Amino acid sequence: MPRVFSRKVSRLLRRGRRLALGTAAAGLAGQLTLAAGVVAADALRKRRDHVERDAPERDPVSATVRGARVTTYTYGQYLYDDMIAAIDEAEDFVYLASYIWKGDDVGRAFKDAVVRAADRGVLVCLVFDGFANLVVPREFLDFPDGVHMLRFPVLRTALPIIDIRASGRDHRKILVVDGRVGFVGGYNIGSLYATSWRDTHVRVEGDSVWELTNAFTDFWNRHKGKRRPQLPDSGTMEWNANIRAARNEPSRVVYPVRALYLEAIDRAVHRIWITQGYFIPDREILHGLLTAASRGVDVRVVMPQASNHVLADIVAQSYYATLLEGGVRLHLYHDVMVHAKTMTVDGQWATIGTANIDRLSMQGNYEINLEIVDEQQAAHMENIFRADLEQCHELTLEEWERRGRGTRLVERVLQPLQVML
Repeated sequence: MPRVFSRKVSRLLRRGRRLALGTAAAGLAGQLTLAAGVVAADALRKRRDHVERDAPERDPVSATVRGARVTTYTYGQYLYDDMIAAIDEAEDFVYLASYIWKGDDVGRAFKDAVVRAADRGVLVCLVFDGFANLVVPREFLDFPDGVHMLRFPVLRTALPIIDIRASGRDHRKILVVDGRVGFVGGYNIGSLYATSWRDTHVRVEGDSVWELTNAFTDFWNRHKGKRRPQLPDSGTMEWNANIRAARNEPSRVVYPVRALYLEAIDRAVHRIWITQGYFIPDREILHGLLTAASRGVDVRVVMPQASNHVLADIVAQSYYATLLEGGVRLHLYHDVMVHAKTMTVDGQWATIGTANIDRLSMQGNYEINLEIVDEQQAAHMENIFRADLEQCHELTLEEWERRGRGTRLVERVLQPLQVML
C-alpha cells in the first residue's frame, strides 16, 4: 500500500511540475508576444510622427578639481570637435572605446582621425561592442593594419543568460590621448547624437586622466587575445580622492557603480538630482530614494518623456506611482531624447558616466562612472539640471492616476521584464 501511495504522489508531483512549467512558459510567451506588439506599434508611431528636433546648444563649462581640469559637455557636436582635435594632437597613443560607432558622417570623421593618427606612428587601440553595432556596415568597421581593433563579441558563452559574467555588453564610452586628456560619459559616436540628443560627457586633464587610462588598459589586456599588443599597466603615484573611477567588470564579478549611487543617496541631506535615459531602480536604490525623500531630501529625476526604447519606458512607468507617492518628483524631458547618466548630491558630489540606473548597467554591463567630490563641479551639474527642467513637464500623482486601464495592464504584464533591461 505505501508503494502504491508513493507512486501516486510521484505522478502528482510530476504533473504539478509539468503544469507549473507549462504555465510559466505560457506566461513568458504572452509577455514576449505583448512586448513584440508594443515595440512594433511604437516603431510605426515613430515613423509616422517623427520630427527631428535639435537638443539645446549649450557651451561646455570647466572646473578645477584639486589640480585637474574637468570640462562638462551637454551638446554632442562641441564634444566631438574637441575629441577629434585631441586625437589629431596625439603623439604617443589613442585609446578609444565606444558602445555604438555609427557609419555616418560623424562616425567617418572619427575613423579618419584615428587612421591619421596611426599613419603618423601613434599607437591606436579601439574597442566597440559587437552587439550594439550589428546594424553598422561591416566594411565601415574594417580598419587598416596600423589600427588595433577589438570588436567585443556578441556571444562569449553558450549560456549567456545563465552566466552573467559572459553576458554583459561593453557599454563604456572612453577616449584617452597620450595619458594627458581623457573623455568619458554617455555620448556614443554618431550624427544623431551630435545635435539631436541631450547627453552629458566630461573631459579630464591632469593626473586624474590615469583613472580612464587604467580602465581602458585593464579591459584591453583582459580581452585582447593573442594577436593584439599588451598595453603598459603603469600604476600611479598620484591619489586624487576627489576624482575616482568606478568600473563595473562582469568578468571579475565587480559592480562598484551601484554602491557608489547607494552610498551617495544615503549621505544626502538637502537634494538628490538625477538625470537618466533609462530609470528602472532596483529594490535597494528605490528604497534609498524613498527613504531620502521621507527625511526631507529634495529628490528629483529627469528622464525622457519617450525614450528610444519603449519597453524600458513601460517598465520604468510601473514605478512611477510608488515614487510619486513617496515624494520623489519626476520630470519628463520632451521633444528630444535625454540620454545622460548623472547625479548630484547636496551641491558637493557628482557622478557622470556610462551607467544607467537599471539592471543591465548595475549588474550586467561593463560600465564606468567618474565620482567627483567638488563644489564647483557639483554647481555646474546643478545648473545643467535646472536648465533641463525648463525642457520638462513635471508629472504629478494626480495626473498619473488618470492613465487608462489598458496602460495599467500593459505595465503590470511587462514589469517582470525588468530583469532583461
